[in-house]
Amino acid sequence: MRILTINCGSSSVKYQFINLETEYVMAEGICENIGEAQPLFTYKSEKLKLKKKAVDLPSHTEAVQLILDSLQDVETGCISNVNEIDAVGHRLVHAGEHYNGTVNITDDVIRVMEECIPLAPLHNPANIIGIRATRRLMPETPQCGLFDTAFHQTMPERAYLYPLPYDYYYDKKIRRYGFHGTSHKYVAEEASRHLQKPIEDLKIITCHIGNGASITAIDGGKSVDTSMGFTPLEGLVMGTRCGDIDPAIPLYLQRQYGMSIDEVDKVMNKKSGILGLSEMASDMRTIEDEVALGNKDAIRALEVYVYRIKKYIGAYAAAMNGLDVLVFTGGVGENMPPLREWVCRDMEFFGIKFDSSNNDLRTSEVLELHLPDSKVKILKITTNEELMIARETEKLLKQK
Repeated sequence: MRILTINCGSSSVKYQFINLETEYVMAEGICENIGEAQPLFTYKSEKLKLKKKAVDLPSHTEAVQLILDSLQDVETGCISNVNEIDAVGHRLVHAGEHYNGTVNITDDVIRVMEECIPLAPLHNPANIIGIRATRRLMPETPQCGLFDTAFHQTMPERAYLYPLPYDYYYDKKIRRYGFHGTSHKYVAEEASRHLQKPIEDLKIITCHIGNGASITAIDGGKSVDTSMGFTPLEGLVMGTRCGDIDPAIPLYLQRQYGMSIDEVDKVMNKKSGILGLSEMASDMRTIEDEVALGNKDAIRALEVYVYRIKKYIGAYAAAMNGLDVLVFTGGVGENMPPLREWVCRDMEFFGIKFDSSNNDLRTSEVLELHLPDSKVKILKITTNEELMIARETEKLLKQK
């Protein structure tokens, strides 16, 4: 089965065309700046690697059409007809409590996504636009979707309820939802496969560390807790997001600085995290370089960053009554070796014994980072949300 995965942002469409028989990526790329002044298109296949070509993309429909045309191009494409695409798998963000797995996209699914726009005002509208564009251009092709929140629907009430008046949950569904679910599910399954142990027998903590970051406790293959909450703002220190803070701080900022709600929201989402603590950058590559130079501001930011990760690992090991596997993934988790070592430092009492001998290896393969006598296996796994979406789409369609 050959699946086209689509990930629509407000002004972008990221795509991969995957042959599931071999899990080979036949083509991939991105449409950027859709509807803006300088739209760009990247297409990569065995026959062509095209970087940042200027194109005319007034809407997502034109972007999807350009992707389909490129796949069918006589000289550089990989199919002769759009009917060779067996299905489209959409990366979707928020469906509230409605879905816990991959769905066939119907009008009812779109209605649910529209109802959940207040929960994901930036992502759900873009996802809906992408769905409508592909349905219009490929009306006979099955359309499936996997929500970032779906994997976390297995959390028990004690994990997802907030200690607010219960009516707020009952009336407006204010609760912990969690995000990055597709990534957490993928790396947990890859860890099980690599260790050749049934996922049902494993207690896993997955650390998706990037500009946005979250940690998930996975017991027997099911998410039982996760650090992001009602929104992606809760949890770890991130590139520009504050993560966990005293909930009275936003009120204090409004009273002391005369800030509006939007101004406080901007501070917490765009001006905080590593950027706020370091006062120099949100990019961890810059912070890593500055730490090596002894920059005190960078060191301060990194110490808070690492400390929060360690706290969540400890909390989730306690919540699961054990830990078998610790996984690092995401842009920072995969590409910042010192971070992995700093997080695992002084964790021997947990059974975490870090092996730094191959920590600097750059590989897309699973990297083992534990000593032979480490009770907890430590792995670096390159996440692949597109492949997870394609796999789940194929699985859903074969159930028919």
